[in-house]
Amino acid sequence: MTHSNYIIAGGAEGKERLAVLGNVLNPGTLSLLQRLHPEPIGHFLDLGCGGGTVAIAVAQSELARNVTGADFDATVLELARQDAAEAGLTNIRFETADATALDLHQQFDVVYARFLLSHLTDPPDTLKRMARAARPGGLVLVEDIDFSGHYCAPASSAFTRYLELFVRAARNNGQDPDIGLRLFRLFHDAGLEDIGFSVTQPAFHEGPGKWMGYYTLDKISGAVLRQGLATQSELQATLDELKAFTADPNSIISLPRVFQVWGRKRKV
Repeated sequence: MTHSNYIIAGGAEGKERLAVLGNVLNPGTLSLLQRLHPEPIGHFLDLGCGGGTVAIAVAQSELARNVTGADFDATVLELARQDAAEAGLTNIRFETADATALDLHQQFDVVYARFLLSHLTDPPDTLKRMARAARPGGLVLVEDIDFSGHYCAPASSAFTRYLELFVRAARNNGQDPDIGLRLFRLFHDAGLEDIGFSVTQPAFHEGPGKWMGYYTLDKISGAVLRQGLATQSELQATLDELKAFTADPNSIISLPRVFQVWGRKRKV
């Protein structure tokens, strides 16, 4: 995967957006991980780790003795390294890696990815690569979106326009913003066993999580403009309207539905 394939801007500003998501989702992720893998994890891989919020949370929780975060964005990885160092963590490392070219075999007890596969043009191949990277009996855990479940109340034309722009920008890049609905089948196709899933969807009337839609529209503005989906003035008008709607204390905005799907690699 290259930077041009990813519709959401990365770097330091992108890391701030991921940090908000991490604060909302990480407690549920850690709880699920502990339930699925109650014994200490020897080696944990967070593929497409972004700003490292999950990897750092796993390292801090002591669920895993050794944590590796891998991502293609060298800038955000360096920021993640700084965060880990400031937290005094010695059981974590970050590596630059392309998830679509992952070529590791039986190295990790848990292979994890959040919001990665929905940004790829060949997610089945990357999921199979994740399975190969797991040790026999190891756990593969993916959290990814069903964007069609994203909602607000009351109705907002700016929110609806945001949904349209995100979906069109992603599909124009050959990506699937509703991949959450397909993950259960993809895990079967990847040869994994003991497959299960759950669905979570936080919604907000206040706080940082409520602003995720606005932040996301802002971060896909480059892709929207490059693809000619809106003019600069049209995009700015939508951003302004969505900002006002989000600031309204009487409005509710959700995250997209998040599918948590897991399976185990067949033991030899």
